[in-house]
Amino acid sequence: MKLLFFCLLVPILGFSQGQVFKISGQIFASGADSIYLSQQFGTTFKNYMSSPLGENGSFELKGILGGPDYYLLRIGQNNLNVVIRDTTPIQIFGDGRNLLQFCNFVNSEESRQMHEYIVLTTNWRFKADSALNAIKLDPSKEADINTYMTQEYSKYQTAIQSFLGQYGNSAALIMPLSSIQLEQDFESYEKLILPLYQSFNQSAIVQNMYKNYLTEKQARDAANPFARGKTVPDFEELRVDGKKKMKLSELKGQVVLLDFWASWCGPCRAENPNVVKNYQKYKDAGFTVMSVSLDSNKDKWLAAIAADQLSWPNHVSDLGGWQSKVAQLYGVNSIPFTVLLDKEGRVIATNLRGAALEQTLQQLFGF
Repeated sequence: MKLLFFCLLVPILGFSQGQVFKISGQIFASGADSIYLSQQFGTTFKNYMSSPLGENGSFELKGILGGPDYYLLRIGQNNLNVVIRDTTPIQIFGDGRNLLQFCNFVNSEESRQMHEYIVLTTNWRFKADSALNAIKLDPSKEADINTYMTQEYSKYQTAIQSFLGQYGNSAALIMPLSSIQLEQDFESYEKLILPLYQSFNQSAIVQNMYKNYLTEKQARDAANPFARGKTVPDFEELRVDGKKKMKLSELKGQVVLLDFWASWCGPCRAENPNVVKNYQKYKDAGFTVMSVSLDSNKDKWLAAIAADQLSWPNHVSDLGGWQSKVAQLYGVNSIPFTVLLDKEGRVIATNLRGAALEQTLQQLFGF
């Protein structure tokens, strides 16, 4: 079986200092006569160094590289993933007939972790391919095989999540990150690239991944009216008496939780005690709430305010329900929906509820 590796499309970036390295070991019965230390750029390999394989598969690679990074050891049709961080000599021992199952890394735990991920994903792909072939051979077993594979896929996903949790600060995150489409699954990509960049930003590959992430994030923030740091549009709406109006901008100088809710919204009502608790705690420190109701029945709206003890004075609504002018201005299509604003009316975060709201306010006010 050919050992899989991940293709990373990255430019070659320079380093101010070289990286001294040494990799030695034994890959026996590989059928190859040489071993190469490389990186892949697009569809081509850049070979940095090579070593002949001895009769027993022994080899030694040493020299100076551009810098700490993720590299490939290429042995015939097989590839091993190696992280070179410092001058610590790395040793690799393996059976060239089956490097997937029989390979040992010494003095490079992150390289071992990368290999662990390759084993995990390759075994799953083999199992999935076998299931498809079995269905082709006997379509009558499709239902049973699909049931079995659903259970196996759940186990596989559990194993992946365990890997990510166990190696959250490792360069091995390059492997799962490389399998994520940034544009299609931005949130998953973000969860991995941030700790990876923090732990291994010396890597040119990681630098490029992070650069791509920032480009995508900037594009998303530009299209998101509630991105952190943006100023939300001002509005004016009727207070509870149905006569006087207030503007959001009247609250400038305070930290404001702009809260879209309704008396008929169960999750909104369930969150109200948490909002009340935080209002009571921080109101004297400069925190307030502005509640925009999507009610259409005034009596029910006022009754909910009283029942939930929403004691802040900033309650507004045009009683237009989902056709509320403010809701349409803000593109609200589900509630509860909240926007936490700083004293200048700029977005701090959206949809903070429960403990997340409390923790954010603690960070802002320091108690």
